[in-house]
Amino acid sequence: MRARRAFAVLLLTASLGLAGCGAGDSSGDAAQSAEKPAAADAREGAAGSGYAADEAAGKPAEGGTGQDGAAKPSALPKTHVIRTAELAVEVKDATKALAAARRAAESAGGRVENETTERIDDTHITSHVVLRVPQERYDSVLAELAGAGKLLSRKADAKDVTDQMVDVESRIATQRASVARVRELMDRATRLSDVVTLEAQLSTRQADLESLLAQQAALKDRTSLATITLTLSEKERKETKKEDDGPGFLDALGGGWDALVATLRWITVAIGAVAPFAAVGAVLYVLWRWLVRPRLRKRPAAASPAPPAAQD
Repeated sequence: MRARRAFAVLLLTASLGLAGCGAGDSSGDAAQSAEKPAAADAREGAAGSGYAADEAAGKPAEGGTGQDGAAKPSALPKTHVIRTAELAVEVKDATKALAAARRAAESAGGRVENETTERIDDTHITSHVVLRVPQERYDSVLAELAGAGKLLSRKADAKDVTDQMVDVESRIATQRASVARVRELMDRATRLSDVVTLEAQLSTRQADLESLLAQQAALKDRTSLATITLTLSEKERKETKKEDDGPGFLDALGGGWDALVATLRWITVAIGAVAPFAAVGAVLYVLWRWLVRPRLRKRPAAASPAPPAAQD
């Protein structure tokens, strides 16, 4: 027994000596340490911290045994589900139904994201609205909206994203541990080349961490609030056509008046088209009448020979 204890003490002393040598390494190994997989560091840190916390609280580690020696199962992760629904309801007054849907979402602790209303052919109104409501009020709000009028169509979908959420959370924890480790190495680095290398690693890992945090926020928003797409439409009113009894006196009078106005309009257009030609013709006639014609009359009188003298 004493030989075993002595051997154990010797092994412990050797382990501590090796750990001291590893801690006293130069900062030149810092850059290489930064390249280690971050997942392994995070798993080791998480396992160590969890085990230490369990022992400090007097509880067995996860998957271990309690005081009575019985194995305790690990806690199940919270279920994360994305719920969506599409409703088409025919109502008497789309404006009032839209206001009621908006109040239902807001009273449930939700909000209105998108809203579109249009009037079609001046006969009926159609509204399209997207509502976000808490998961616990999803069923009640959906039933209230479906009962606002005549239900035309309904489609509901539920997608379990628990694995995706757990994966993102695990990657976030790993990435945070990786960033912390790089920061620690930067604090211990002494050479400029090591600092530059570690800063590049830190920038890359922080960018990855921010991307993972954005994915986590998007998943939390989609799983905490359900999405309901509601279409409200009024019944199309058909216009009654009047019976055609044939034209009457007033119809004939109106038609004749329209024909007269159209004729006068075309006459005016024709006069406007002929007016330039008539003006040019009038100018030419005036020139011929007052300038050319008098000269033509004088020429024959001047050119005629004198009469012969009378013979005795």
